[in-house]
Amino acid sequence: MKTSFHFLLTFVMLFMQNANAQVPESDVFETTEGKLKIFFVGHGSLYLEFNKIVIHIDPYSRVADYTKLPKADLVLITHEHRDHLDMNALNAIRKDKTQIVLTEICFAQINEGNILRNGESKTLMGIKVEAVPAYNIVNLRENGQPYHPKGNGNGYIVHFGETKVYIAGDTENIPEMASLKNIDIAFLPMNLPFTMTPEMVAEAARSFKPEVLYPYHFGNTDTGKLVELLGDTPEIEVRIRKF
Repeated sequence: MKTSFHFLLTFVMLFMQNANAQVPESDVFETTEGKLKIFFVGHGSLYLEFNKIVIHIDPYSRVADYTKLPKADLVLITHEHRDHLDMNALNAIRKDKTQIVLTEICFAQINEGNILRNGESKTLMGIKVEAVPAYNIVNLRENGQPYHPKGNGNGYIVHFGETKVYIAGDTENIPEMASLKNIDIAFLPMNLPFTMTPEMVAEAARSFKPEVLYPYHFGNTDTGKLVELLGDTPEIEVRIRKF
């Protein structure tokens, strides 16, 4: 009898551990139109829940088992690199009416979705999505070409009521960031040589002053350095989450 009880207890504990392992860390924000919940999946991947709408950002199958995550009503793809445009992850979360927002280069690869170019916007399921530039200036390949050429990729500003969430994609601290207005929550990438150093992220954040800043896509970069750099800017709350 004791053996059966211990076996059952072990099974339940393992089941709960596995179940919890599939639920990423999350934060909740109150907006003028309901709660926004943001899940930090890993690398450059997130998903958001808002009024029963699920939005996936750059799903990437190396950081999660997407067959166990919620199906997407909307998917935003920032650019064509395989850690951002992953067909295995995308297919795992799609359903019949899933809407996809993407760049021209990404559209050429999957032949469907809503193309947004830098500066364009579209409202889907009552949620406004703006595409903004995302590119390199300093960090270049050996052949002199930037890792992310201007015009190829998007960052996205997503409106949830009056709350604006900026997901920067793979970019450096480009001049266009200084023109961003009233950003409540920002995700800025922080890994070399592809995106930014902590110093670049701090400079970018100071240019448009989001209320909450999440470094993401940071690999092995020391996130504590960013906290230190922005220690004299209390109006920006830096939150470090597991990526």
